[in-house]
Amino acid sequence: MVQQYQSPVRIYKQPFELIMAAYARRFPKCPLIPMFVDSEILNQNESKDGSVVVTERRCMIDVEAPRLIKRIAGVEYLYFIQKNTLNRRDRTLHIEVHNETFSSRVIIKECCSYMVHPENEDWTCFEQTASMDIKSFFGFESTAEKIAMKQYASSINKGKEIIEYHLKELEDEGVTYIPRWMPAAEGGLLSAGRAVPLSGTIDGLPGKDLTNAPEPMISSADDKLDADYIRRYLGDLTPLQESCLIRLRQWLQETHKGKIPKDQHVLRFLKARDFNMDKAREFLCQSLTWRKQHQVDFLLDTWERPQLLQDYYTGGWHHHDRDGRPLYVLRLGQMDTKGLVRALGEEVLLRQVLSINEEGLKRCEENTRLFGQPISCWTCLVDLEGLNMRHLWRPGVKALLRIIEVVEANYPETLGRLLILRAPRVFPVLWTLVSPLIDENTRKKFLVYAGRDYQGPGGLVDYIDREIIPDFLGGDCMCDIPEGSAVPKSLYRTAEELENEENCLLTDSIYKSASIFKGAPYEVLIEITEASSVITWDFDVSKGDVLFNIYHSKRAPHPQKKDSLGAHGITSLGAVNAQLIDKSWVLGKDYSMVEKALTCREGESVQGSHITRWPGFYILQWRFHSSAASAASSLPRVDDVLATLQVSSHKCKIMYYTEVLGSHDFRGSMTSLESCQSGFSQLSAATTSSSQSCASSTVSR
Repeated sequence: MVQQYQSPVRIYKQPFELIMAAYARRFPKCPLIPMFVDSEILNQNESKDGSVVVTERRCMIDVEAPRLIKRIAGVEYLYFIQKNTLNRRDRTLHIEVHNETFSSRVIIKECCSYMVHPENEDWTCFEQTASMDIKSFFGFESTAEKIAMKQYASSINKGKEIIEYHLKELEDEGVTYIPRWMPAAEGGLLSAGRAVPLSGTIDGLPGKDLTNAPEPMISSADDKLDADYIRRYLGDLTPLQESCLIRLRQWLQETHKGKIPKDQHVLRFLKARDFNMDKAREFLCQSLTWRKQHQVDFLLDTWERPQLLQDYYTGGWHHHDRDGRPLYVLRLGQMDTKGLVRALGEEVLLRQVLSINEEGLKRCEENTRLFGQPISCWTCLVDLEGLNMRHLWRPGVKALLRIIEVVEANYPETLGRLLILRAPRVFPVLWTLVSPLIDENTRKKFLVYAGRDYQGPGGLVDYIDREIIPDFLGGDCMCDIPEGSAVPKSLYRTAEELENEENCLLTDSIYKSASIFKGAPYEVLIEITEASSVITWDFDVSKGDVLFNIYHSKRAPHPQKKDSLGAHGITSLGAVNAQLIDKSWVLGKDYSMVEKALTCREGESVQGSHITRWPGFYILQWRFHSSAASAASSLPRVDDVLATLQVSSHKCKIMYYTEVLGSHDFRGSMTSLESCQSGFSQLSAATTSSSQSCASSTVSR
């Protein structure tokens, strides 16, 4: 595998001629680089006018490697050929290096350039590229590669340090200025020993005060990255990390046809993949495609938050933490998560979360400029006071997990710290459900405080200045984040509205809707391969009354494609709801009822669970229910079908969600899945748990 390196542009705030004088002092040997043992000039040529000098050297390098490898390789030192081309007229130095030792086994190439800064002729720029291809090395290819990269990274770090050391030597010797090269016809070469102040004049031109260097500007996609810019806006990176960033950025400029992401954003994807170029590139490209497909770049300008979200979503931005990171506060315990999902749908909530992340990226850039240090992530404070079982509503948790997946895939390394305050006893249950989808590096940033522990030493004041701690956490700072309340059930959307919602950012909706006709029940088949797995359900009865049953069969049901009415040209509604229980099956022999039948009235919301005792096939069944209904066969009768075709009242509608939890995922979280009923609209008269639902919960246990 070919290893490559690309340096950022390093800027010396001294003229080119002074830098060349410092560079020349590195030869023939440099005590500051112990591995650079010695060098000798093999050949040197100069042009007639003296403007171009080409020098070829042979350099001896002592690589720090295990003695065993050196003995196997049969060498003590490595030799490299260096060719320097100094152009005094253009004020450039081009350096080419290749290895002489093991040239048939290993190919190492390096190119370096010194040149005048394009915007300041009294400054000098330096760039460096290198590549290494180890074809074979006595069976130690991987070890040799690691040693080489380690040694190379170490020498890169010392490069600028050595130039600055020799510049200091020159200054101590009184040499602070070296005149530019001039052709002989124009007066010959001026003396190199004349010293002038750094703010003096050069060749009759007004000098520039080099002591007051302008702050590096934020780099654009068309500019090259310089080291000062990286340190100021992106942070301290190793040379190899800088190289990964520059090469990925160059690849985007050459291949990506859309908007080039900002350097901070590219760096986040590299960090998320431990600076593995190939993995980071694939990760980033998937996200860029997603952003373009859903126009996420324009989300903050085009999306208007619904009023209901403004009234009931209990989160918002609140100043910054001690490190200058933007601070987002979420009062999750006060939020009616079920009400928001039911009233707005997943799509709106996801757009809300995406807008928060987009705003967070924007605030990071602003704080970077404001505080004069790189800020690439934010801190999130989550207050869990009020968290209870209603927050563990399974469809709501499922929606949360799906949102987390989208955020993890498109906003990596944006969470600097997560402070979880006033965590109740039920928190471990929620954490068990959510944590598997959160990246391991992100989980390490979580700090959890139970009760009032956050008020003591090592608590909130260690991360947030006391004067901006929100009032509801005992601080003095007023926080305008809504306190939260229950979303009125009259605002809940119907099954049809949720199902027909245009889910652009999510591939499908959690809920499914179904119609139940008299004599034609609706059935869902669930195959269980492991005993003690848990079937969970959540459904709303939006029209009519239904009877809910759960059956078990060891035999695989085969949906009936035809019924007795089809031969007479009458389409049975039972053909719409495919019947899983064969008409020849006998209850108690071919299949069995595993839960007591539960009567559910119009307007009720039902949640529950069943711990399976055996593997096999489980059937969830919803039947039309009326006071005069009898427990007849599930097969439709002619009178029932004809009545159904004419009377719309012989039809029920439900909106349901089901999920199967493996036994290993479910242990310890039984209390989150208790069966209960509640009214979800003004049609329901009952708002508390019914005796039947309690019985169902008891059976499930």
